Amino acid sequence: MFAAFAPILFVLVWSTGFIVARLMVPHAAPEPILFARMALTALVLAALAAMRRETLPRGRRLMLHLLAGALLNGLYLCLSWWSVARGMPAGIMSLLGAAQPLIIAVASFALLGERLPGKGWLGLAIGLAGVVLVLEPLIARGSVGMPLIAVIPAIVSIAVMAAGTMIQRGELAGDPILVSGAVQNSAGAGVALLASLLAGDARWNGGVALWAGLAWSVLGLSVTGLSLLVWMVRHQGATRVSALLLLVPPLAALEAWLLFGETLLPLQLVGFALALGGVLLARVRRREAVVDPA
Repeated sequence: MFAAFAPILFVLVWSTGFIVARLMVPHAAPEPILFARMALTALVLAALAAMRRETLPRGRRLMLHLLAGALLNGLYLCLSWWSVARGMPAGIMSLLGAAQPLIIAVASFALLGERLPGKGWLGLAIGLAGVVLVLEPLIARGSVGMPLIAVIPAIVSIAVMAAGTMIQRGELAGDPILVSGAVQNSAGAGVALLASLLAGDARWNGGVALWAGLAWSVLGLSVTGLSLLVWMVRHQGATRVSALLLLVPPLAALEAWLLFGETLLPLQLVGFALALGGVLLARVRRREAVVDPA
């Protein structure tokens, strides 16, 4: 039951990342926001892990957790927020993120031996085409004159997110979720703190929108969203889970239409339908042959 419900909850929660960022960035610099988010998340998860008496990983496993956290929580978020803050349109950033499932599929095939059936590859292609249709108006408005300083970090951010996701599928698959999240968010907070010091921007104006966004970022996006992501990658495979990310940009566009009155064209609705159909097709499992015990 939970395995069927987890993907729906994950997509709904993860799609709010763009909405929350839009609310918070006018009130504070991106790097301090990310540091506060990941540090508070680490404290919450550490307290829950202590209540459940989960043991802290040691040695090589601890190093892998720290590496996964630095990539998936720290570098990915800091680089993508850096790009958006310096001229990368959010729609194009979302489109780059939507290419991650294809990267994961190729890497899972080459490194982990995961086999994706032909329907899966077709589903990824259809889903990516749907994302392009949803984001096409945003790309048309914002693709002119993008500075190189925004483009390169955006591309690197997708690669490090894919790498962090792949690490979750390897040796760490059997470790408890809560203590794993606490360690990985601690590593991400360290990256965000370093990025904040390098950026030299400690702006923090306060306000209801900032604190409300931070609370949702901690409890919704990090504690719930990232925990669901890690759990699904470990139990359902990196390729099938990463296909869900194709639904995030269309759903974020729908939420922006509902909350901020942004335009939602018929072409974008068609794209949303394609993205949904592509994800469903990509996540279909190959039916195993039934062996007669006799």
